[in-house]
Amino acid sequence: MGDIFIYNTLTQTKERFVTREEGKVYMYVCGITPYDALHVGHARTFTVFDVIRRYLEHRGYHVFHVQNITDIDDKIINRARELGISPSELVQRQIAEAEEDMRALGLLKPHVEPRVTEHIPEIIEMVRVLIEKGYAYQVNGDVYFDVSRFPRYGQLSKQDLSSLIAGARVEVDERLKNPLDFALWKAAKEGEPCWDSPWGKGRPGWHIECSAMSLKYLGGGFDIHGGALDLVFPHHENEIAQSEAYTGQSPFVRYWVHSGLVTVGGKKMAKSLGNFVRLREALMEHGKDALRLAFLSVHYRSPMDYTDERIEQAKAALERVGNFLAAANSLMRLPSSGEGGSGVVDKLRDERERFVRSFHEAMEDDFNTAQAIGELFEFVKVANALFGELSSPSDAVREEIANCIGAVNEALSILGIDVPQVAIGVGETERLIELLIDVRQRLRQRKDYELADMIRERMKQLGIILEDTQTGTRWRRAT
Repeated sequence: MGDIFIYNTLTQTKERFVTREEGKVYMYVCGITPYDALHVGHARTFTVFDVIRRYLEHRGYHVFHVQNITDIDDKIINRARELGISPSELVQRQIAEAEEDMRALGLLKPHVEPRVTEHIPEIIEMVRVLIEKGYAYQVNGDVYFDVSRFPRYGQLSKQDLSSLIAGARVEVDERLKNPLDFALWKAAKEGEPCWDSPWGKGRPGWHIECSAMSLKYLGGGFDIHGGALDLVFPHHENEIAQSEAYTGQSPFVRYWVHSGLVTVGGKKMAKSLGNFVRLREALMEHGKDALRLAFLSVHYRSPMDYTDERIEQAKAALERVGNFLAAANSLMRLPSSGEGGSGVVDKLRDERERFVRSFHEAMEDDFNTAQAIGELFEFVKVANALFGELSSPSDAVREEIANCIGAVNEALSILGIDVPQVAIGVGETERLIELLIDVRQRLRQRKDYELADMIRERMKQLGIILEDTQTGTRWRRAT
């Protein structure tokens, strides 16, 4: 396996992945704001970074994964007010629901999930230092970051400061030195949660929260900062400005990684637009594996239009992989011939080695899961055709079939996908199935096709699929 290359939003190029510390990856992903249920757009972003983590761990890196929870925010306060409950009650309820949904999606749990309300002292200290250094100023209990003091502002989003100012809203707060200045600390409003600070009671601004928590757990210059594409500006742009101003060090993050947005009919999926699909509903209807495969079949930086057709394609693709595993396990159950099949062994080995090499080359190229999945299905197609040439496999064939099963399962594990497999047992049920297959074969030899077809159809109704090949009949359980 070779070097890993990652597209860095900051430089807009693919760069060889070199970590701050050898063998370790420090990764921060912008997490949830628990004011409502997770939707499919959130799910895609979290799945992308889940697979990035899985692949890096597969390559032997020790990954330390931090994913925050923004548990105080205007949206939380407003929604709690609408529901007639406290913000903390809303937050606890939505966090519990989100955690259940993320487990159901098969996401690895972050090592640390810091909450904003548990890191107020760190946030206040960061704001204090920014004021002391001249990067921030107070206005009636509010504290703002002065973007004019940070010459590199706009480096992530590739926007010029003067053009940003020109494009800013006409109706700006006259107290601001610059229309792009953003809040680090907000003065308390009546009835809202607040904390004591040197500037009076209040609560943190949105952007300062991620900077304070990521610096606390990962330190400056950590390896990967991830999130959806719509966070590039202003959220991540502001994170860079305040973090590098605070530490005096650059870069704040080595690699900025952003996932493309999920769209519906070409429009961004968003709660504000009312076109979102709740993750829980999607999981109940389609299952985690079809959703994950649909997300990963599109390159993570590209937008993905969420359609029923795409999900159905993912389900059909999962069934093809399930058929491969069923056929492989069926061959493993057959009695050994002792020898023969050397030509098939060589072909299977060559195809498996090509698949493994191509799969990893795709993942090394900016985590191209779409290409990697294509390589997986190409191998499954070729291997299934080769399986059709076998009747009673030799020990060498069995060993290679086991290697093929292992290669496919390894790829599926990296993708976080589970495919139902046929057990390699020969219990009473399996013996009965084999007996019915034998009876059906004899009926076909006697040209009693009507009764033979009836047996096949009845077995299908019971969830047993028969496949007639040149070397005999194989069976598998319906996935």
